[in-house]
Amino acid sequence: MAKAKTAKAAYRCSECGWQTSKWVGRCGECQTWGTVTEAASATPARVVSAGPVSSPARPIGQVDVRSAKTRPTGLDELDRVLGGGIVPGAVLLLAGEPGIGKSTLLLEVAALASTSSGDSAGSSGSAGPAGENVLYVTGEESAEQVRLRADRVGAITDRLYLAAETELSAILGHIESVDPGLLVVDSIQTIGTSEADGAPGGVTQVREVAANLIRVAKERGMTVVLVGHVTKEGSIAGPRLLEHLVDVVLYFEGDRHSRLRMIRAMKNRYGPTDELGCFDLSEVGIVGLPDPSGLFLTRREEAVPGTCVTVTLEGRRPLVAEVQSLVAKSHLPAPRRATSGLDTSRVAMVLAVLAQRCKISMHEQDVYVSTVGGVRLAETSVDLALGLAVAGSTVEQALSTSLIALGEVGLAGEVRIVPGVQRRLAEAARLGFKYAVIPRGSLELADGPLKRADPQLSSYEGMKVMEVDSLQQALQVAFTAP
Repeated sequence: MAKAKTAKAAYRCSECGWQTSKWVGRCGECQTWGTVTEAASATPARVVSAGPVSSPARPIGQVDVRSAKTRPTGLDELDRVLGGGIVPGAVLLLAGEPGIGKSTLLLEVAALASTSSGDSAGSSGSAGPAGENVLYVTGEESAEQVRLRADRVGAITDRLYLAAETELSAILGHIESVDPGLLVVDSIQTIGTSEADGAPGGVTQVREVAANLIRVAKERGMTVVLVGHVTKEGSIAGPRLLEHLVDVVLYFEGDRHSRLRMIRAMKNRYGPTDELGCFDLSEVGIVGLPDPSGLFLTRREEAVPGTCVTVTLEGRRPLVAEVQSLVAKSHLPAPRRATSGLDTSRVAMVLAVLAQRCKISMHEQDVYVSTVGGVRLAETSVDLALGLAVAGSTVEQALSTSLIALGEVGLAGEVRIVPGVQRRLAEAARLGFKYAVIPRGSLELADGPLKRADPQLSSYEGMKVMEVDSLQQALQVAFTAP
Protein backbone atom coordinates (compact mmCIF):
# COMPACT_ATOMS: atom_id res chain seq x y z
CA MET A 1 0.00 0.00 0.00
CA ALA A 2 1.09 3.54 -0.70
CA LYS A 3 1.91 5.53 2.36
CA ALA A 4 -0.58 8.23 3.30
CA LYS A 5 0.73 11.72 2.69
CA THR A 6 1.25 13.68 5.87
CA ALA A 7 0.83 17.41 6.21
CA LYS A 8 4.19 19.05 5.70
CA ALA A 9 5.33 21.54 8.33
CA ALA A 10 5.27 25.11 7.01
CA TYR A 11 7.16 28.22 8.04
CA ARG A 12 5.52 31.62 8.44
CA CYS A 13 6.84 35.18 8.65
CA SER A 14 5.75 36.83 11.87
CA GLU A 15 5.78 40.28 10.20
CA CYS A 16 3.66 39.86 7.07
CA GLY A 17 2.37 36.24 7.23
CA TRP A 18 4.31 34.97 4.20
CA GLN A 19 4.56 31.14 4.13
CA THR A 20 7.19 28.79 2.79
CA SER A 21 7.78 25.04 2.92
CA LYS A 22 11.35 25.34 4.25
CA TRP A 23 13.11 27.67 6.64
CA VAL A 24 14.85 30.74 5.27
CA GLY A 25 16.65 33.50 7.11
CA ARG A 26 14.98 36.33 5.20
CA CYS A 27 11.31 36.74 4.38
CA GLY A 28 10.64 36.60 0.66
CA GLU A 29 7.79 39.11 0.89
CA CYS A 30 8.79 41.90 3.32
CA GLN A 31 12.57 41.17 3.16
CA THR A 32 12.86 41.14 6.97
CA TRP A 33 15.61 39.06 8.58
CA GLY A 34 14.98 36.56 11.38
CA THR A 35 11.17 36.61 11.29
CA VAL A 36 10.49 33.23 9.61
CA THR A 37 9.54 30.65 12.24
CA GLU A 38 7.96 27.21 12.16
CA ALA A 39 4.17 27.26 12.12
CA ALA A 40 1.62 24.61 12.90
CA SER A 41 1.10 21.80 10.42
CA ALA A 42 -1.12 22.70 7.53
CA THR A 43 -4.73 21.59 7.97
CA PRO A 44 -7.45 21.47 5.34
CA ALA A 45 -9.78 24.43 5.23
CA ARG A 46 -12.99 24.02 7.20
CA VAL A 47 -16.34 24.29 5.46
CA VAL A 48 -18.25 27.28 6.83
CA SER A 49 -22.02 27.28 6.45
CA ALA A 50 -24.11 30.39 5.86
CA GLY A 51 -25.14 32.34 8.97
CA PRO A 52 -27.14 35.42 9.95
CA VAL A 53 -26.10 38.76 8.47
CA SER A 54 -25.49 41.93 10.48
CA SER A 55 -27.45 44.09 8.03
CA PRO A 56 -29.15 43.33 4.72
CA ALA A 57 -27.41 44.22 1.49
CA ARG A 58 -28.70 47.39 -0.16
CA PRO A 59 -28.32 48.93 -3.61
CA ILE A 60 -25.23 51.11 -3.59
CA GLY A 61 -27.27 54.18 -4.48
CA GLN A 62 -29.28 53.86 -1.26
CA VAL A 63 -26.25 53.87 1.07
CA ASP A 64 -26.17 57.03 3.20
CA VAL A 65 -22.76 58.73 2.95
CA ARG A 66 -23.45 61.69 5.21
CA SER A 67 -21.87 59.99 8.21
CA ALA A 68 -18.66 59.32 6.25
CA LYS A 69 -17.95 62.90 5.22
CA THR A 70 -14.71 64.48 6.33
CA ARG A 71 -14.56 67.01 9.15
CA PRO A 72 -11.79 69.62 9.33
CA THR A 73 -9.26 69.19 12.12
CA GLY A 74 -8.50 72.91 12.44
CA LEU A 75 -4.98 72.50 11.02
CA ASP A 76 -5.13 73.36 7.33
CA GLU A 77 -1.89 71.56 6.46
CA LEU A 78 -3.08 68.33 8.07
CA ASP A 79 -6.44 68.62 6.32
CA ARG A 80 -4.60 68.99 3.01
CA VAL A 81 -2.81 65.68 3.54
CA LEU A 82 -5.93 63.86 4.78
CA GLY A 83 -8.06 65.07 1.88
CA GLY A 84 -10.23 67.55 3.78
CA GLY A 85 -10.16 66.28 7.36
CA ILE A 86 -10.89 63.21 9.48
CA VAL A 87 -13.67 60.72 8.82
CA PRO A 88 -15.84 59.31 11.66
CA GLY A 89 -14.93 55.69 12.27
CA ALA A 90 -11.57 55.97 10.51
CA VAL A 91 -8.37 54.60 12.05
CA LEU A 92 -5.18 56.57 11.43
CA LEU A 93 -1.59 55.48 12.07
CA LEU A 94 0.97 58.26 12.62
CA ALA A 95 4.63 57.21 12.59
CA GLY A 96 7.81 59.19 13.09
CA GLU A 97 11.20 59.23 14.75
CA PRO A 98 11.48 59.84 18.50
CA GLY A 99 11.30 63.51 19.46
CA ILE A 100 10.04 64.65 16.06
CA GLY A 101 6.84 66.18 17.52
CA LYS A 102 4.14 63.52 17.09
CA SER A 103 2.70 64.01 20.57
CA THR A 104 2.66 67.80 20.19
CA LEU A 105 0.82 67.57 16.86
CA LEU A 106 -1.80 65.15 18.18
CA LEU A 107 -2.31 67.15 21.36
CA GLU A 108 -3.02 70.18 19.20
CA VAL A 109 -5.48 68.18 17.06
CA ALA A 110 -7.19 66.81 20.18
CA ALA A 111 -7.59 70.31 21.65
CA LEU A 112 -9.07 71.66 18.41
CA ALA A 113 -11.48 68.73 18.11
CA SER A 114 -12.73 69.27 21.68
CA THR A 115 -13.65 72.92 21.08
CA SER A 116 -16.44 74.42 19.02
CA SER A 117 -14.00 76.54 16.95
CA GLY A 118 -10.40 76.20 15.84
CA ASP A 119 -9.16 79.45 17.36
CA SER A 120 -6.96 77.93 20.06
CA ALA A 121 -3.25 78.63 20.18
CA GLY A 122 -1.28 77.19 17.31
CA SER A 123 -4.15 76.73 14.86
CA SER A 124 -3.55 77.76 11.31
CA GLY A 125 -6.86 79.28 10.41
CA SER A 126 -9.90 77.19 9.60
CA ALA A 127 -12.59 76.28 12.07
CA GLY A 128 -12.43 72.83 13.57
CA PRO A 129 -15.24 70.31 14.00
CA ALA A 130 -18.04 70.77 16.48
CA GLY A 131 -16.96 70.29 20.08
CA GLU A 132 -16.90 66.65 21.15
CA ASN A 133 -15.37 64.57 23.89
CA VAL A 134 -11.77 63.61 23.08
CA LEU A 135 -9.84 60.91 24.93
CA TYR A 136 -6.04 61.10 24.89
CA VAL A 137 -4.43 57.87 26.14
CA THR A 138 -0.72 58.04 26.93
CA GLY A 139 1.31 54.91 27.56
CA GLU A 140 4.77 56.48 27.37
CA GLU A 141 4.35 59.46 29.72
CA SER A 142 2.49 60.22 32.91
CA ALA A 143 -0.63 62.36 32.90
CA GLU A 144 1.31 65.13 34.65
CA GLN A 145 3.94 65.26 31.88
CA VAL A 146 1.28 65.54 29.19
CA ARG A 147 -0.46 68.28 31.20
CA LEU A 148 2.77 70.31 31.28
CA ARG A 149 3.04 70.09 27.50
CA ALA A 150 -0.61 71.06 27.12
CA ASP A 151 0.00 74.15 29.28
CA ARG A 152 2.94 75.13 27.10
CA VAL A 153 1.08 74.81 23.79
CA GLY A 154 -2.28 76.10 25.06
CA ALA A 155 -4.22 72.84 24.66
CA ILE A 156 -6.32 72.98 27.86
CA THR A 157 -10.03 72.40 27.18
CA ASP A 158 -12.93 71.08 29.24
CA ARG A 159 -13.82 68.25 26.84
CA LEU A 160 -10.29 66.88 26.43
CA TYR A 161 -9.85 63.86 28.74
CA LEU A 162 -6.46 62.41 29.60
CA ALA A 163 -5.68 58.87 30.77
CA ALA A 164 -2.36 57.14 31.43
CA GLU A 165 -3.01 53.46 30.68
CA THR A 166 -1.13 50.52 29.21
CA GLU A 167 -3.87 47.86 29.46
CA LEU A 168 -6.35 47.45 26.61
CA SER A 169 -9.27 46.55 28.89
CA ALA A 170 -8.75 49.77 30.87
CA ILE A 171 -8.77 51.82 27.65
CA LEU A 172 -12.03 50.17 26.57
CA GLY A 173 -13.46 51.09 29.97
CA HIS A 174 -12.46 54.73 29.49
CA ILE A 175 -14.13 54.69 26.08
CA GLU A 176 -17.39 53.49 27.62
CA SER A 177 -17.35 56.19 30.31
CA VAL A 178 -16.12 59.16 28.25
CA ASP A 179 -17.86 58.28 24.92
CA PRO A 180 -15.28 60.17 22.81
CA GLY A 181 -15.62 61.16 19.19
CA LEU A 182 -11.83 61.08 18.83
CA LEU A 183 -9.40 58.68 20.52
CA VAL A 184 -5.62 59.21 20.49
CA VAL A 185 -3.38 56.31 21.60
CA ASP A 186 0.25 57.28 22.20
CA SER A 187 1.63 54.78 21.38
CA ILE A 188 0.28 51.40 20.29
CA GLN A 189 3.60 49.68 21.08
CA THR A 190 3.08 50.42 24.80
CA ILE A 191 -0.44 48.95 25.02
CA GLY A 192 -0.94 45.29 25.87
CA THR A 193 -3.67 42.84 26.78
CA SER A 194 -3.69 39.76 28.98
CA GLU A 195 -5.72 37.91 26.35
CA ALA A 196 -2.70 37.64 24.04
CA ASP A 197 0.75 36.15 24.50
CA GLY A 198 3.99 38.10 24.52
CA ALA A 199 5.11 41.45 25.83
CA PRO A 200 3.56 44.79 24.80
CA GLY A 201 4.97 45.89 21.47
CA GLY A 202 5.33 42.34 20.15
CA VAL A 203 3.72 41.14 16.96
CA THR A 204 0.89 39.25 18.69
CA GLN A 205 0.14 42.06 21.15
CA VAL A 206 0.14 44.82 18.53
CA ARG A 207 -2.12 42.81 16.24
CA GLU A 208 -4.60 42.04 19.04
CA VAL A 209 -4.71 45.62 20.38
CA ALA A 210 -5.12 47.14 16.93
CA ALA A 211 -7.88 44.69 15.96
CA ASN A 212 -9.90 45.54 19.09
CA LEU A 213 -9.50 49.28 18.69
CA ILE A 214 -10.48 49.10 15.02
CA ARG A 215 -13.57 47.08 15.91
CA VAL A 216 -14.64 49.62 18.54
CA ALA A 217 -13.98 52.51 16.14
CA LYS A 218 -16.22 51.02 13.44
CA GLU A 219 -18.99 50.15 15.90
CA ARG A 220 -19.13 53.58 17.57
CA GLY A 221 -18.22 55.78 14.60
CA MET A 222 -15.22 57.02 16.60
CA THR A 223 -12.06 58.29 14.93
CA VAL A 224 -8.92 56.61 16.31
CA VAL A 225 -5.37 57.91 15.89
CA LEU A 226 -2.59 55.44 16.72
CA VAL A 227 0.99 56.57 17.22
CA GLY A 228 3.56 54.08 15.93
CA HIS A 229 7.30 53.74 16.46
CA VAL A 230 9.75 53.45 13.57
CA THR A 231 12.77 51.18 13.21
CA LYS A 232 16.30 52.34 12.50
CA GLU A 233 15.62 51.73 8.80
CA GLY A 234 12.74 54.24 8.95
CA SER A 235 9.86 51.77 8.56
CA ILE A 236 6.98 51.36 11.00
CA ALA A 237 7.79 48.94 13.82
CA GLY A 238 5.53 45.94 14.33
CA PRO A 239 3.67 43.68 11.91
CA ARG A 240 3.05 44.88 8.38
CA LEU A 241 -0.53 43.69 8.91
CA LEU A 242 -1.08 46.83 11.02
CA GLU A 243 -0.60 49.06 7.98
CA HIS A 244 -3.12 46.98 6.02
CA LEU A 245 -5.77 47.15 8.75
CA VAL A 246 -5.79 50.92 9.31
CA ASP A 247 -7.40 53.39 6.92
CA VAL A 248 -4.67 56.05 6.82
CA VAL A 249 -0.89 55.81 7.31
CA LEU A 250 0.93 59.10 7.94
CA TYR A 251 4.67 59.74 8.25
CA PHE A 252 5.91 62.69 10.29
CA GLU A 253 9.34 63.80 9.06
CA GLY A 254 11.88 66.49 9.78
CA ASP A 255 15.30 67.29 11.13
CA ARG A 256 15.35 67.29 14.93
CA HIS A 257 17.69 70.30 14.85
CA SER A 258 15.28 72.31 12.68
CA ARG A 259 11.81 73.67 13.35
CA LEU A 260 10.45 72.54 9.99
CA ARG A 261 8.25 69.42 10.04
CA MET A 262 6.58 67.65 7.13
CA ILE A 263 3.79 65.08 7.08
CA ARG A 264 3.04 62.68 4.21
CA ALA A 265 0.27 60.18 3.58
CA MET A 266 1.60 56.78 2.52
CA LYS A 267 -1.90 55.28 2.50
CA ASN A 268 -5.26 57.06 2.50
CA ARG A 269 -8.61 55.43 1.78
CA TYR A 270 -10.41 58.77 1.89
CA GLY A 271 -8.10 61.12 0.00
CA PRO A 272 -4.89 61.58 -1.97
CA THR A 273 -1.55 60.00 -1.10
CA ASP A 274 0.68 62.51 -2.89
CA GLU A 275 0.18 65.60 -0.72
CA LEU A 276 2.63 67.19 1.70
CA GLY A 277 1.88 69.24 4.81
CA CYS A 278 4.46 71.62 6.28
CA PHE A 279 4.54 72.76 9.92
CA ASP A 280 6.61 75.01 12.14
CA LEU A 281 7.33 73.37 15.50
CA SER A 282 8.27 75.72 18.34
CA GLU A 283 8.05 75.88 22.12
CA VAL A 284 4.53 77.32 21.96
CA GLY A 285 3.07 74.63 19.69
CA ILE A 286 2.89 73.66 16.06
CA VAL A 287 1.68 75.95 13.27
CA GLY A 288 0.93 75.12 9.63
CA LEU A 289 2.98 76.72 6.88
CA PRO A 290 0.65 77.38 3.92
CA ASP A 291 3.46 78.88 1.79
CA PRO A 292 6.69 76.95 2.43
CA SER A 293 8.38 78.06 -0.80
CA GLY A 294 11.56 79.94 -0.03
CA LEU A 295 12.29 78.03 3.18
CA PHE A 296 14.63 75.74 1.27
CA LEU A 297 16.70 78.54 -0.28
CA THR A 298 19.84 80.29 0.94
CA ARG A 299 19.52 84.07 1.20
CA ARG A 300 22.55 85.51 -0.62
CA GLU A 301 23.26 88.46 -2.88
CA GLU A 302 26.30 87.10 -4.71
CA ALA A 303 26.37 83.92 -6.76
CA VAL A 304 28.41 81.01 -5.36
CA PRO A 305 29.77 78.09 -7.43
CA GLY A 306 28.13 74.74 -6.78
CA THR A 307 24.52 75.87 -6.19
CA CYS A 308 21.44 75.56 -8.37
CA VAL A 309 17.74 76.11 -7.68
CA THR A 310 15.01 73.74 -8.86
CA VAL A 311 11.25 73.32 -8.43
CA THR A 312 9.90 70.00 -7.19
CA LEU A 313 6.30 68.85 -6.97
CA GLU A 314 5.00 67.39 -3.71
CA GLY A 315 1.55 66.25 -4.72
CA ARG A 316 0.03 69.28 -6.42
CA ARG A 317 2.19 71.73 -4.47
CA PRO A 318 5.32 73.15 -6.14
CA LEU A 319 8.27 73.73 -3.80
CA VAL A 320 11.34 75.74 -4.73
CA ALA A 321 14.48 74.09 -3.34
CA GLU A 322 18.22 74.59 -3.63
CA VAL A 323 20.81 71.91 -4.41
CA GLN A 324 24.35 72.51 -3.18
CA SER A 325 27.51 70.71 -4.24
CA LEU A 326 31.16 70.82 -3.20
CA VAL A 327 33.87 69.15 -5.28
CA ALA A 328 37.29 69.06 -3.60
CA LYS A 329 40.57 67.27 -4.29
CA SER A 330 40.71 63.93 -2.51
CA HIS A 331 43.66 62.40 -0.67
CA LEU A 332 42.01 59.00 -0.41
CA PRO A 333 42.44 56.01 -2.75
CA ALA A 334 38.65 55.91 -3.15
CA PRO A 335 37.21 59.47 -3.21
CA ARG A 336 34.18 60.09 -1.04
CA ARG A 337 30.61 60.51 -2.34
CA ALA A 338 28.40 61.97 0.41
CA THR A 339 24.76 62.95 -0.07
CA SER A 340 22.13 64.53 2.17
CA GLY A 341 18.51 64.93 1.13
CA LEU A 342 19.04 63.30 -2.29
CA ASP A 343 18.89 59.75 -3.62
CA THR A 344 22.41 58.31 -3.57
CA SER A 345 21.86 56.20 -6.70
CA ARG A 346 20.57 59.19 -8.69
CA VAL A 347 23.58 61.26 -7.63
CA ALA A 348 25.96 58.50 -8.73
CA MET A 349 24.20 58.25 -12.10
CA VAL A 350 24.39 62.01 -12.75
CA LEU A 351 28.09 62.01 -11.85
CA ALA A 352 28.68 59.18 -14.33
CA VAL A 353 26.82 61.05 -17.08
CA LEU A 354 28.86 64.20 -16.40
CA ALA A 355 32.08 62.21 -16.67
CA GLN A 356 31.17 60.20 -19.77
CA ARG A 357 28.99 62.58 -21.81
CA CYS A 358 30.27 66.00 -20.72
CA LYS A 359 33.94 65.08 -20.11
CA ILE A 360 33.88 66.46 -16.54
CA SER A 361 36.03 63.99 -14.66
CA MET A 362 35.80 63.70 -10.88
CA HIS A 363 37.60 60.41 -10.25
CA GLU A 364 40.18 62.15 -8.03
CA GLN A 365 37.79 64.49 -6.20
CA ASP A 366 35.51 64.12 -3.22
CA VAL A 367 31.90 65.08 -4.05
CA TYR A 368 29.48 66.34 -1.39
CA VAL A 369 25.88 67.03 -2.39
CA SER A 370 23.06 68.24 -0.12
CA THR A 371 19.82 70.19 -0.03
CA VAL A 372 19.02 73.31 1.98
CA GLY A 373 16.63 73.25 4.93
CA GLY A 374 16.56 69.48 5.42
CA VAL A 375 14.12 68.87 2.56
CA ARG A 376 14.24 65.49 0.79
CA LEU A 377 14.17 65.59 -3.02
CA ALA A 378 13.30 62.18 -4.46
CA GLU A 379 11.84 63.38 -7.77
CA THR A 380 13.81 62.82 -10.97
CA SER A 381 13.21 66.44 -12.02
CA VAL A 382 16.10 67.38 -9.70
CA ASP A 383 18.66 65.67 -11.98
CA LEU A 384 19.35 68.71 -14.16
CA ALA A 385 19.85 71.06 -11.19
CA LEU A 386 22.12 68.46 -9.58
CA GLY A 387 24.24 68.20 -12.73
CA LEU A 388 24.57 71.98 -13.04
CA ALA A 389 25.51 72.35 -9.37
CA VAL A 390 28.22 69.66 -9.52
CA ALA A 391 29.62 71.01 -12.79
CA GLY A 392 29.71 74.55 -11.41
CA SER A 393 31.61 73.43 -8.34
CA THR A 394 34.06 71.44 -10.45
CA VAL A 395 34.98 74.32 -12.78
CA GLU A 396 34.51 76.98 -10.07
CA GLN A 397 31.87 78.89 -12.03
CA ALA A 398 28.66 80.22 -10.49
CA LEU A 399 25.18 80.19 -11.96
CA SER A 400 22.89 83.20 -11.94
CA THR A 401 20.93 83.66 -8.71
CA SER A 402 17.81 84.26 -10.86
CA LEU A 403 18.01 80.90 -12.68
CA ILE A 404 16.17 77.66 -12.03
CA ALA A 405 16.66 74.27 -13.73
CA LEU A 406 14.35 71.29 -13.93
CA GLY A 407 14.47 68.09 -15.95
CA GLU A 408 15.33 64.40 -15.80
CA VAL A 409 18.75 63.30 -17.07
CA GLY A 410 19.04 60.02 -18.96
CA LEU A 411 22.03 57.72 -19.31
CA ALA A 412 22.65 58.98 -22.86
CA GLY A 413 22.95 62.53 -21.53
CA GLU A 414 19.53 63.61 -22.80
CA VAL A 415 17.23 65.83 -20.73
CA ARG A 416 13.71 64.44 -20.48
CA ILE A 417 10.40 66.20 -19.92
CA VAL A 418 8.92 66.18 -16.41
CA PRO A 419 5.23 66.64 -15.48
CA GLY A 420 3.73 69.83 -14.07
CA VAL A 421 6.01 72.29 -15.88
CA GLN A 422 3.33 74.98 -15.87
CA ARG A 423 2.92 74.92 -12.08
CA ARG A 424 6.66 74.81 -11.52
CA LEU A 425 7.31 77.84 -13.73
CA ALA A 426 4.42 79.73 -12.14
CA GLU A 427 5.90 79.24 -8.68
CA ALA A 428 9.37 80.28 -9.85
CA ALA A 429 8.01 83.41 -11.51
CA ARG A 430 6.07 84.30 -8.36
CA LEU A 431 9.28 84.21 -6.34
CA GLY A 432 11.07 86.49 -8.79
CA PHE A 433 13.22 84.12 -10.86
CA LYS A 434 14.03 85.43 -14.36
CA TYR A 435 15.56 82.45 -16.17
CA ALA A 436 14.58 78.79 -16.48
CA VAL A 437 16.36 75.85 -18.13
CA ILE A 438 13.84 73.14 -19.04
CA PRO A 439 13.67 70.14 -21.43
CA ARG A 440 12.75 70.89 -25.01
CA GLY A 441 9.08 70.35 -25.76
CA SER A 442 7.88 71.05 -22.23
CA LEU A 443 6.00 74.20 -23.23
CA GLU A 444 4.05 72.41 -25.96
CA LEU A 445 2.92 69.70 -23.54
CA ALA A 446 1.97 72.38 -21.03
CA ASP A 447 -0.26 74.02 -23.68
CA GLY A 448 2.31 76.74 -24.24
CA PRO A 449 1.67 78.90 -21.11
CA LEU A 450 4.49 81.30 -21.97
CA LYS A 451 3.63 81.60 -25.64
CA ARG A 452 -0.03 82.59 -25.37
CA ALA A 453 -1.37 86.02 -24.42
CA ASP A 454 -3.40 84.97 -21.40
CA PRO A 455 -4.38 87.52 -18.69
CA GLN A 456 -3.86 84.86 -15.99
CA LEU A 457 -0.23 84.41 -17.06
CA SER A 458 0.91 88.03 -16.64
CA SER A 459 3.26 86.98 -13.85
CA TYR A 460 5.43 85.24 -16.48
CA GLU A 461 6.35 88.51 -18.17
CA GLY A 462 10.09 89.01 -18.22
CA MET A 463 10.90 85.35 -17.49
CA LYS A 464 13.18 83.84 -20.12
CA VAL A 465 12.76 80.11 -20.73
CA MET A 466 15.63 78.18 -22.36
CA GLU A 467 14.83 74.73 -23.75
CA VAL A 468 17.64 72.18 -24.07
CA ASP A 469 18.03 68.67 -25.46
CA SER A 470 21.01 67.38 -23.51
CA LEU A 471 22.94 67.94 -20.31
CA GLN A 472 25.92 69.26 -22.27
CA GLN A 473 23.73 71.86 -23.97
CA ALA A 474 22.23 72.79 -20.60
CA LEU A 475 25.72 73.48 -19.26
CA GLN A 476 26.46 75.83 -22.18
CA VAL A 477 23.17 77.68 -21.84
CA ALA A 478 23.03 77.94 -18.06
CA PHE A 479 26.57 79.26 -17.52
CA THR A 480 26.16 81.92 -20.21
CA ALA A 481 22.92 83.30 -18.76
CA PRO A 482 23.26 86.80 -17.24
